[in-house]
Amino acid sequence: MSMGVSNISNSTSLGLVKSKAKIHPTLNPQNPSCSFDVNHRRVTMGTISASSSTVPVEHVNQKKLGGDSFIRTHLKQLSPYQPILPFEVLSAKLGRKPEDIIKLDANENPYGPPPEVLEALGSLKFPYIYPDPESRQLRAALAEDSGLESDYILVGCGCDELIDLIMRCVLDPGDKILDCPPTFTMYEFDAGVNGAQVVKVPRKPDFSLNIELIAEAVEREKPKCIFLTSPNNPDGSIISDEVLLKILDMPILVVLDEAYIEFSGLESRMPWVKKHDNLIVLRTFSKRAGLAGLRVGYGSFPLSIIEYLWRAKQPYNVSVAAEVAACAALQNPKYLEMVKEALVQERDRLFKLLEEVPFLNPYPSYSNFILCEVTSGMDAKKLKEDLAKMGVVVRHYNNKELKGYIRVTAGKPEQTNILMECLRRLS
Repeated sequence: MSMGVSNISNSTSLGLVKSKAKIHPTLNPQNPSCSFDVNHRRVTMGTISASSSTVPVEHVNQKKLGGDSFIRTHLKQLSPYQPILPFEVLSAKLGRKPEDIIKLDANENPYGPPPEVLEALGSLKFPYIYPDPESRQLRAALAEDSGLESDYILVGCGCDELIDLIMRCVLDPGDKILDCPPTFTMYEFDAGVNGAQVVKVPRKPDFSLNIELIAEAVEREKPKCIFLTSPNNPDGSIISDEVLLKILDMPILVVLDEAYIEFSGLESRMPWVKKHDNLIVLRTFSKRAGLAGLRVGYGSFPLSIIEYLWRAKQPYNVSVAAEVAACAALQNPKYLEMVKEALVQERDRLFKLLEEVPFLNPYPSYSNFILCEVTSGMDAKKLKEDLAKMGVVVRHYNNKELKGYIRVTAGKPEQTNILMECLRRLS
């Protein structure tokens, strides 16, 4: 694994400044003109005369522009994000019914949401009315759940929307972010979408953060923000308070992604935003409450930052169904706790079983998944493909840091049993 700091540049695009002048077309057939009021002065920009034109219409704009000529330059070099295949596509690809597929590739919650969610969705009264642009009911419920006032909380269409919103509010084209791979690849992707540069500080061989290199990169590259995940995806390691405080002391905005915090046994750092003006903490309902398909993410922000996100966010970003489902899920904390405990217990069981596989080296995890190094000369990509043929889907990465690894989601006990039987067949 490379231990240096690398820099990835993306092209920036030029912004167009719109004039605030008011246009007044003069209705004079003898002398058609276009005039403007600029600082209360009338300025005539020119005249247009149909009779004086000597250029035939058919000779104007002979060169036709392709649709891609209107696309921002830096986006033409952007590689598309590689999402997980949904059940329907997997079913067709593998020739199996969705219920016959053991899907352990996306860290989804196999138990699904509390029963209150389905009841609430089945009795929606006003699906034809636009949702509350401030998600007031959900933010109030999250305030009670987290112990943090709702003024600090913003809700989004999944954490992915909030990540992009943060970048749109913080980054000018050409600005830099700090990324610590291997980690969630959405940070690098969204930086590319927003015309930012990515400065990479690779993690250590045990996937812990390299604080010394991070400090050097902050001083030398002057990045605007750093994106951190705890527990980290894909290895499940956590960031200690000591390490996080060291990074918060640096002149950089810290975005802490806690998508998997429930499985770590640690407290969320959401309340920290009241003390640290350079900290944002993101959370999600996808893993905890089994609502990945409805896209509900949220975060805590310093008041000095959240003001501008409110200005820039889309007004109806969280659907009526998503807000109703999230509120219903929070009404049954016992169910959420029971499912969390079941997944943590199964994760620990899965880890012990994977340790017995001769060609796998699993890493301890504080999340609902386990990263495994594929050893003994076995090819990780082929292992993933062979398991898929048996109806078991795990995650493999094409990037250089993780091409020799697979990631396995902790599922139900019966799913683990089928996975282990397939691995035994391949031994």
